[in-house]
Amino acid sequence: MAPSTHKRSRSKRQRRNFIFLVAPAFLALTLVILIPFVMGIYYSFTNWGGIISPTATFNGLTNYLESFADSRFRYSLMVTFIFAFFNIIIINLVAFALAMIVSSQVKGRDIYRAGFFVPNLIGGIVLGYIWQFIYNNVFPQIGRLVAFDWLVENLFLGSPRLAVSALVLTSTWQYAGYIMMIYYAGLQNVPRSLYESASLDGANWWSKLRHITLPMIMPSFTVSLFLTINNSFKIFDVNYSLTGGGPSMMWNNEAIKSTEFITMNIYNTASVENHLAHGQARAVILFVILVVISLSQTYLTKRQEVEM
Repeated sequence: MAPSTHKRSRSKRQRRNFIFLVAPAFLALTLVILIPFVMGIYYSFTNWGGIISPTATFNGLTNYLESFADSRFRYSLMVTFIFAFFNIIIINLVAFALAMIVSSQVKGRDIYRAGFFVPNLIGGIVLGYIWQFIYNNVFPQIGRLVAFDWLVENLFLGSPRLAVSALVLTSTWQYAGYIMMIYYAGLQNVPRSLYESASLDGANWWSKLRHITLPMIMPSFTVSLFLTINNSFKIFDVNYSLTGGGPSMMWNNEAIKSTEFITMNIYNTASVENHLAHGQARAVILFVILVVISLSQTYLTKRQEVEM
């Protein structure tokens, strides 16, 4: 067989194998992600009501305009941004601190690393119910034992402000260990010679952190911020099981749920109230917000990365 014929045969075989390997994954992606995504965008511009009202009539931007006119939806957007802001900062600070601890020479660092990661293995629904018991029963009991009346008199899940704080605390406890592993991997890739050279030049701990560690692990910050931004805006399971959107409060002379984040608002609008087209429009709004924020964050942090 001529060399050119052999090469063409091998090329055809490689293309065939490539198609066989990629086709199942691409088919699944198309059926589960791409088609529902396109259909969802289409339904957001209609009055579709599912099996109750299966006929979809195009109504333009009506669903979007009515969503922004809904004070409950506007509050959900606002409280989600507030939660996401504090959640992103606290998770990354805690995760970076934990990564610094487990990458140091402290004894038992492998045990600490595994222990810090374990909460991430607990499902969000189960985690929410666990922390609901802690907030409602354990914290007041601790307050009685140490004579700290504030813990007894202020239930975390009974106050709108404290309920948001409780969600931040619970989310941090669950997710910081996962983000810690990303920072830990980044810290392991920082050349030790840079720290040794800095020590010879008389650099202190803060100078090493600021001028060596942070710039060198900027790719880890890019990934970690991207993940925490998406996690914070898309949180649902912990929100659902821990607070259920409550407690209620008055906002703009209207009774609303104080911790009904945007994902729960979409769920309640579409599944509970059966306003499926409105819910889909709000899902598209969330998608656009996430795309804009994530792309902006990635662009800004990528510019700070150091080329090796």
